[in-house]
Amino acid sequence: MLVAGPALAAESEKLSGYNADIRESSISGISSGAFMAVQFGTAWSSVIKGVGVVAGGPYWCAKADAMDIMNGYPLPIMTATGSCMVGPPRDMNRSFEKADAKAASGDIDSLQFVTRQKIYLFHGYNDAVVAKSVTDAAADFYRHYLSEANRGNLYYQTTVGAGHSLAVAPDKPVDGLNDCQVNAAPFINSCGYDQAGIILQHIYGALNAPNPGPLTGTIKRFDQSIYTKPNDPGPLSLDNTGFVFVPQDCEQGAACRVHIALHGCKQNVGDIGRRYIDDTGYNAWADSNRLIVLYPQTKASPFAPFNPQGCWDWWSYVNHSDSYVTKSGAQIRTIKAMLDALTAGAAPGTAPSNAFNPLKVIDTSDTSAALAWTPLEATTAYRIFRAGADGPFTAVTDVAGPSFADSGLTPRTAYRWRVSPIVNGTEGPASNDAAATTRVAPAPCQNPGTCPIAP
Repeated sequence: MLVAGPALAAESEKLSGYNADIRESSISGISSGAFMAVQFGTAWSSVIKGVGVVAGGPYWCAKADAMDIMNGYPLPIMTATGSCMVGPPRDMNRSFEKADAKAASGDIDSLQFVTRQKIYLFHGYNDAVVAKSVTDAAADFYRHYLSEANRGNLYYQTTVGAGHSLAVAPDKPVDGLNDCQVNAAPFINSCGYDQAGIILQHIYGALNAPNPGPLTGTIKRFDQSIYTKPNDPGPLSLDNTGFVFVPQDCEQGAACRVHIALHGCKQNVGDIGRRYIDDTGYNAWADSNRLIVLYPQTKASPFAPFNPQGCWDWWSYVNHSDSYVTKSGAQIRTIKAMLDALTAGAAPGTAPSNAFNPLKVIDTSDTSAALAWTPLEATTAYRIFRAGADGPFTAVTDVAGPSFADSGLTPRTAYRWRVSPIVNGTEGPASNDAAATTRVAPAPCQNPGTCPIAP
């Protein structure tokens, strides 16, 4: 069952500053929020350590540019609703060239920072809105910059039968949420798949279990107009009010982290109420792991800008130039101002910590497994070992950070893993064994939304 929503502060106000290191921040989103998460995470890769992309595509997918004035600006939205949704996105080399050029000019951070990011990608095989080839292109974008050395930073799940949605832990619809295969509002589907928890643990390592009862934290309204300046929210297709979940420990000065959770089109508070804030599972994980969750809000705009579904700006509807994928982009600039405000109280030399959590498998697809463990102080790297159901362990690779996506596995096959810390070149004792069986590869299906869901 879903956890009851936490208390809601009575009035909108400015965001408070907390003891949160901005370099420990992360972002995720669904649909237009996923495209924006890619844009924001690439533009500010020096402070964003991980990105969750649910039903989204690559950086600069819509190819919007100031030169679109020559065609009256319809081309970017045609691309956004065409190849960036039904797929496949056209000419990925241009996306690489755009990112490289923006990094070289300083309009976005150095792409070297992307190589250390933890990336979670998701395509539900019943998604009838965004095609798999679009999210495949997002995977290509990240693999281009991660390179083979950091391939384990990227985990791509394609074997869950979700429709166009954020998937949640209940396996049957509750409280107005959808069946797993549905492609309809509120675009939050009961799939028996805790997507929020998997995203957060792939980024941060093994976390404490989500709070199963009433949450101790508080959801606060805040005035988004403070952070859109010099613009008003309306011309940016942003609402006047945003929301933030703050755990009690963070209110009391504990070292915390910030995760930015971006809704998709037709998912803002004006369309579905607080469902994306209350029902997606982020808050329960945040409450027990000292995570502040920022929920910025868009607003539908019928004209100037034309954004009738309240999507995030991933085709440059605000100012019709390519700045929308850079630090100076109006919505990116606004979200960064919110993040700056939340992290303004960071104390030097403090870092968030969790209780020890041993190695565990947080998710599997047909050909990969996502591993997570608690980071150990002074560890410079971790050595991953894999074995079959029986037999000896073999070293796979060394990784930085407390998670790893092991790929190239065989469907419906049992595996075991171990992890050893490496401190100053010396390998420490191995962790516990963690075991899992990879999933069945989805059967071919030409009509997403009707594809049978594998057990």
